[in-house]
Amino acid sequence: MNSIEVALAMLLAVVGSGYLVRMLPFSLPLPLVQIGLGAVIAGVFKHGVALDPEIFFLLFLPPLLFLDGWRIPKDGLLRDRGAIVALALGLVVFTVVGVGFLIHWLIPAMPLAVAFALAAIVSPTDPVAVSSITARVPIPKRLMHILEGESLLNDATGLVCFRFAVAAAVTGGFSLLSASLTFLWVALAGLGVGVLFTVGVSFAQRWLSRHFGQEAGSPILISLLIPFGAYLLAEQVAASGILAAVAAGITMSYVELSGRLLATTRVQRAAVWNTVQFALNGIMFVLLGEQLPASLQGAMASVAQSGHRNPWWLLVYALAINIGLALLRLAWVWISLRINVLKAYHRGAPVSRPHWRLLLATSLAGVRGAITLAGVMTLPLLLPDGTPFPARELAIFLATAVILLSLLAASIGLPPLLKGLELPPEPAALREENLARRTAATAAIAAVEKAQHELLEKAPGSDIDIYTSAGTRVIALYQHWLDEDSSNEEEARQLRKADVAERELRLAALQGQREAIFELARRRRISDEVSRRLVREIDLQEARYR
Repeated sequence: MNSIEVALAMLLAVVGSGYLVRMLPFSLPLPLVQIGLGAVIAGVFKHGVALDPEIFFLLFLPPLLFLDGWRIPKDGLLRDRGAIVALALGLVVFTVVGVGFLIHWLIPAMPLAVAFALAAIVSPTDPVAVSSITARVPIPKRLMHILEGESLLNDATGLVCFRFAVAAAVTGGFSLLSASLTFLWVALAGLGVGVLFTVGVSFAQRWLSRHFGQEAGSPILISLLIPFGAYLLAEQVAASGILAAVAAGITMSYVELSGRLLATTRVQRAAVWNTVQFALNGIMFVLLGEQLPASLQGAMASVAQSGHRNPWWLLVYALAINIGLALLRLAWVWISLRINVLKAYHRGAPVSRPHWRLLLATSLAGVRGAITLAGVMTLPLLLPDGTPFPARELAIFLATAVILLSLLAASIGLPPLLKGLELPPEPAALREENLARRTAATAAIAAVEKAQHELLEKAPGSDIDIYTSAGTRVIALYQHWLDEDSSNEEEARQLRKADVAERELRLAALQGQREAIFELARRRRISDEVSRRLVREIDLQEARYR
């Protein structure tokens, strides 16, 4: 029962944080509020949770990474694959080396291998933390897609570096060849497992449903189980379960293009996944906050090893590591940009140099999160000779402090940094949307005309005018998209204004319908079953205009 009560308490903290962040007289990021609530639960009420990294990785990361991989725009991922790979692979290794030496210089009592382990686990950005920040600030879409793609793929690099740094600290040995081969296997096998597992499950589900049928909720439940299956299978073959979950999500987005699911199933599945995402994101940050009091106590006990008795040196260490991470990231981004500009210049391609504020934003948006915390908690307690692992509690505290400071810096620094920044237009999305709407409208009109012709052949003579009038009304719903394409600029502008006005009027009409149905149900003039069905129909119609 204690575990159930703790889980319910954390869910309550997640719900409460959503209201608390709106009640505060000043703007504060939701993750920081959740971290604060977790620290209060552990420090004041003495009900903290001992974080088991293996359980944490299994319960939280697969579904969240799967969902991010599912929803991330694939065209942006492919278009900017060079920049994403450079950040996810090159920047992590560059950061491990640079920050590792910085940490060892700051804290000589921390062995170099342990310093490299700490640098490795704070190097990868966290997709959940990045998403929580980018949702609140006006980051350009292309930059946001690069940040999301980087955070989805750089975990394998960071965790492999972390694993070998810990092995070097424990055994005193390190092999670059072994580390390189291990990384290739971990990454490639993880991606392959995710793709093959998702495709296999999807084909099996499709075959079973075609031959035997299926329950309405089965596709939703299967989509929830796929990330866990891909993660566990990859871990069984010593590959990256994290990359397997990401690859499963990306593959799922392509599997979905078959369009075989019912519309109602897709709507219900989206609602389920949104709830899962909100709950797991919140619990992750609450858990992070609950680790703060214990890690602070352990760090204060071990900080004397560095020769400093004053606990304020902990803050100095944390600030120095964060500044080092930001400067190395800025240097890597600037050098990569210069190389790309030179390549474009030699090819004779047009050169577009981003504003310096975008470069700073890219550096500041390198937010760390729960993956860093869960990874650093896997540091062994003892060395093979039975002595305590050197500076373990200090490393855990510094990793936690890096998470908090990176979240705080991005939340405070990004909005003013990007405020008023003239961003280059991104017309591609609008062109694609107009193309899709026109193509869909043409197909819809053709389908209506075909169905109308079939109905007219079967209809009695007295109903011909009814079917003709109905077909005309339905075709008119789609014709304006084709009219807008063929009209001049002024006529197209007027049509768009008419669309906005029609949207507002339709929303007002739907709200009036819903209120009338609720009133009839309250007076018991219609049953609850009828009211629920009609309100659901209205809600689905309203979702089209939101």
